[in-house]
This record gives sequence, structure tokens and C-alpha cells, in this order.
Amino acid sequence: MVNKIKVIITNDQNTVKVPSGVRLLIRRCCNAVLLMEGFNDSAEISVRFVDNEQIRELNSQYRNIDKETDVLSFPLGENGEYDRNPGTGASLLGDIVISMQKAMEQAEEYGHSLDREVAFLTVHSMLHLLGYDHVDGGMEAVRMREKEETVLTQLGLKRNGSYYLDEE
Repeated sequence: MVNKIKVIITNDQNTVKVPSGVRLLIRRCCNAVLLMEGFNDSAEISVRFVDNEQIRELNSQYRNIDKETDVLSFPLGENGEYDRNPGTGASLLGDIVISMQKAMEQAEEYGHSLDREVAFLTVHSMLHLLGYDHVDGGMEAVRMREKEETVLTQLGLKRNGSYYLDEE
């Protein structure tokens, strides 16, 4: 049986034009992460595009950090247990909120495409929805970064350098 993956994408901002193909790319990212992680269930994921002001408000409300960020993840599961859509039986993995404004800024800063940045943020957030965390750094952060790069390379979006800018 082929598992159904439903990715609901909404655009709640008009600061950055969402390029054609980004929605398909996000769906491919979600599918690739679930495949890599051996997630053998139907799933639903919500992805929402916002601007810097909207994500700052969400970051302040849910994390008590009053500044914009690039992406927020709102997992609906815990320890591999997820709420289910009563109509379809699909696992509700959670919500991903991407600041398209911040994604555009970071794509320029890191010297890669907006597609690459949005794909990275989606894969990163999907790993959070599946229970990964990098807050304490260490091996968990390294493992998460390796998984991100594996998926992005599979999708033809290999990193073209460092995430960190030289301070020269």
C-alpha cells in the first residue's frame, strides 16, 4: 500500500513572491524526509508562509523570543505517537511556518537559491515534527544536519559552501 502524504500549503504573506515550483518542492522535501525516516503511515503536514513580522509574533507568543526567525515547527506528536485525522486515519505530524522574507534574506546571505533555502527550512522543520531537536547542540544537532544534507542532496540541492559567513 502506498501511504498518502498530504501537505497543505497556505501563503499568508505578500512580501515575497512565492516562485512557481516551490509548493511541489516542499511536498518532495516532506516525502523524502518521511521515506528516509522509514515513516510507514499516511501523514498530514501543514506549511504556512508568513513574513518577518508574523513569524516574530509567533516566536514571541510560543517561545517567548521577541525576534523574527526563519522557520517554526509545531509538532503534534510525541514519542512517535500522533493525533489522527478522523476522516482519513492519517497521522497529523504538525505545522511548519516559514518566513518567506527571512528565507529570501538568508538565500542571498548564503549565496544560494530561494528554492534551496525553502527546501532546507522544510527538511529541518520536518525533522523537528518527527521528534529531532538541536537546541542542546552536540550529537543530536550533528545527526540532524547530516540528515538534512542527505535529503537535500537526494533532491539535487547539495550545499554549495558553508552556512557561516567569514567575518572579514
